[in-house]
Amino acid sequence: MTNLITPALGVDPILHLEKLQRLKRVMGATKKRKVGRGQKASFVEDPKWSGEMNNKIREDIDFSIKHYETMSTFEFRDYQLNIKERGLKILNRFGLLYLSMEVRTGKTLTSLGIADDYSAKSVLFLTKKKAISSIESDYATLKPSFKIEVINYESLHKVEGSYDLIICDEAHSMGAFAKPNKRAIQVKALLEKNNQPATILLSGTPTPESYSQMYHQVYGHKNNPFRQYASFYKFAKDLVDVTQKKINSFMINDYTKGKMEILDMMAPYTISYSQVEAGFKVETKEHILEVEMSPLTYKLCKALKRDLVIEGKDEIILADTPVKLMMKLHQMFSGTVKFESGASKILDLSKAKYIHDNFADAKVGIFYKFTEELNALKEVYGDNLCTTLEEFDTTCKSIALQIVSGREGISLRKAEALVYYNIDFSATSYWQSRDRMTTKDRLESDIYWVFAKGGIEHDIHKAVMSKKSYTLKHFKRDND
Repeated sequence: MTNLITPALGVDPILHLEKLQRLKRVMGATKKRKVGRGQKASFVEDPKWSGEMNNKIREDIDFSIKHYETMSTFEFRDYQLNIKERGLKILNRFGLLYLSMEVRTGKTLTSLGIADDYSAKSVLFLTKKKAISSIESDYATLKPSFKIEVINYESLHKVEGSYDLIICDEAHSMGAFAKPNKRAIQVKALLEKNNQPATILLSGTPTPESYSQMYHQVYGHKNNPFRQYASFYKFAKDLVDVTQKKINSFMINDYTKGKMEILDMMAPYTISYSQVEAGFKVETKEHILEVEMSPLTYKLCKALKRDLVIEGKDEIILADTPVKLMMKLHQMFSGTVKFESGASKILDLSKAKYIHDNFADAKVGIFYKFTEELNALKEVYGDNLCTTLEEFDTTCKSIALQIVSGREGISLRKAEALVYYNIDFSATSYWQSRDRMTTKDRLESDIYWVFAKGGIEHDIHKAVMSKKSYTLKHFKRDND
């Protein structure tokens, strides 16, 4: 095993590298040795410092030079250095740290820096599939001493390695309640399999809808602050104002009203940091653009509202419940539809053509909601559209991202603007996706919403801007 030759305390690594290079020249010195006699005699070069021990020293020097030559020149900002120092103390104390840092404040690099300071040897980084390349890029920039494996949550079942530190990106995605979701259950099993390694959770919005979302994010770690509660229901008994609500004529318990004590109990484990504290001065300008859809689109939407069903030759559009009517109109006003059979179809290219006509000369990020909307964009854009961050960052193409999968963990810093083909019902999707362009150096960001004239997108936008998800209650009110 080759050993790293480290500098004395306080010595600049660059000066240490120069010392190692001088030492290599010394240890690489040779001496001439005559071989043979007379005219056949020759000289060979032998190491001046020979022997097994000196060979080992040369190996260590070569290994160390390679290490310090590839050391990162990346410098953390002052606030990141402060968070690293505080985070390391929390991690050493509890083995569990929650970094609640708003988007673009550098939580990924900060977490990798903490892992390096923690002297982790093997790190597993869990994130969304579209964010993997961004995480790997940050790792290459920082050049920490540990080995890393970056995978998406959907690949958790394939994990076989052993890790002494695990980082969970977008941790709020494990916050389902009252029952844990599949992701939370798998992370809990992973922590148990690895004998409860140090764990760092990352999120810009830890509890976007309810404080109750915190329980299953941390319940897999043995030192979590709610460990005295064996289940969410016992947790809720003390820390949630449980009420009841009526769904389909049945009264069920509503656990959304978590108490402030939940955050108080998480406080010793948590470091929070905002864009304002980081010095961001970004002004996000929203522009609403209206598109006249085809006459067929309006005819179909009107018929569906009236009859709740449209029967074609081969397919049926069915809206036999208020929820299905809301969903179908949401699709159709943007030019696509999913039939009762499960098949889907592009009905109207008006939105895709409008986006292309107005933004084809710009490098933009386009957010869509339904899969058929992506197909519509591809049909209009052709080869001038990509769906991966790697291709977007290295070409002049625009990128198309699904709102939910693209709203977290990626940076569209190279985009000139964001364009929304459609809008999601979720307030979380609204606030997170619109921040994909934010950087410390960008003073202004432009977002363009492309709404169908007479569609329901305006109503959805009003709700999510107020940090309220668009629900059936809103839809019924808006369509009375």
